[in-house]
Amino acid sequence: MNAFDLAYLAGGLLLSPFWARKKREGWPERFGHIDAMLKRPITERPRIVLHAVSVGEAAALRSLVPLLTEHADVIVSTTTDTGLARAKSLYGETCEVVRTPLDFSWAVRRFLDRTQPDAVGLVELEVWPNLIKRCVKREIPIGVINGRLSERSFKGYKRARPILGASFKRLSFACVQDRTYAERFRAMGVPEDRLSITGSMKWDAVDVSGGSARTVEAIGLARTLGLDLDRPIVVGGSTAPGEEALLHASVPDDVQLVCAPRKPERFVEAAAAMPGCVRRSRLPETSKAGATRFLLDSIGELSTLYRVADVVVVGRSFGDLFGSDPTEPAGLGRATLIGPANSDFTSVVGALEGGGGIRVVDRDGLGEAIAGLLSDPGARDRMGGAARSCVLAQQGASERHAGVLLGHAGVVGPG
Repeated sequence: MNAFDLAYLAGGLLLSPFWARKKREGWPERFGHIDAMLKRPITERPRIVLHAVSVGEAAALRSLVPLLTEHADVIVSTTTDTGLARAKSLYGETCEVVRTPLDFSWAVRRFLDRTQPDAVGLVELEVWPNLIKRCVKREIPIGVINGRLSERSFKGYKRARPILGASFKRLSFACVQDRTYAERFRAMGVPEDRLSITGSMKWDAVDVSGGSARTVEAIGLARTLGLDLDRPIVVGGSTAPGEEALLHASVPDDVQLVCAPRKPERFVEAAAAMPGCVRRSRLPETSKAGATRFLLDSIGELSTLYRVADVVVVGRSFGDLFGSDPTEPAGLGRATLIGPANSDFTSVVGALEGGGGIRVVDRDGLGEAIAGLLSDPGARDRMGGAARSCVLAQQGASERHAGVLLGHAGVVGPG
């Protein structure tokens, strides 16, 4: 047991009233007992572990994983229950999908003993001291891919640098999204020769293969919900507390609105904010002819539904949170709006806004912005086309990350 273990135990005890409120599964796995999750035998191929904390990070790996599995065995690990479910749906057929252990030294040791990685990639910002220290001790290259360190997070990390600086310094590599993030990682102690700007894989994760057309799958989901595809559809993606009510008030009563809350534990609350809404999880019980309010209370279907939207409003951006990722609706050529609270995605929003592919609006202007786009198909098409062009221009980070990971695992690959 080391100082970090003691700190985690103390913190766990202090916060136990908070985390005990929410049911969490997989407690043995959280302490490194992942044997039952591993289905495939160990081969002679190199083995790469990719740690993605939750749904968004797991989805960002969609273009990277196929590049890696051409040359190596891949294990995708996640922390949250929703992240695990999403990773299984995306990668369960081609990769092992397991739960990342808590950062206790003994749990990390069990995890590494069982997975036996040749390289470890931490998606975005998962700098866990015991995991990094154990990997370095075993001479397993470990580093950050798709790295980002928002201004808000950086302030906290700077205060913790006396404690966490050594972990940043131990990283074998840090592949970050842009120059601003690179400066912040450098300030946290990452050596210059291990730091590189590789862009964001979230641009690559968007499925642009079908263009902006409605797919058979999207049409089927819309019809299952009861949406009328001949009438306007507004989709509120990854909504947060208060945003369902805001959208309900901002979207005209005769326009179809679908809200997809970010967190499953909010489904009941979100339904109450849209009285009489049709719920995906309660079909056909809540179905009704001529309905205009719908709740997508499911996991993994939002990207499909974006394909039938006339206007998309990206959530977690109209309150005291820090935004959600707008690349998916942008890449699908949808006219997209986002609120002013988007600091976790500053570079993405900036790139899209600069190209005319997204509009930042405040709460008071949301209704007018939605109405304006719904009344002007040409404006929607221009915004959607600009957004898609921006996404295509930004793609390519997954290949660069694959080259780094495979190189550290001892394989010459793309990049």
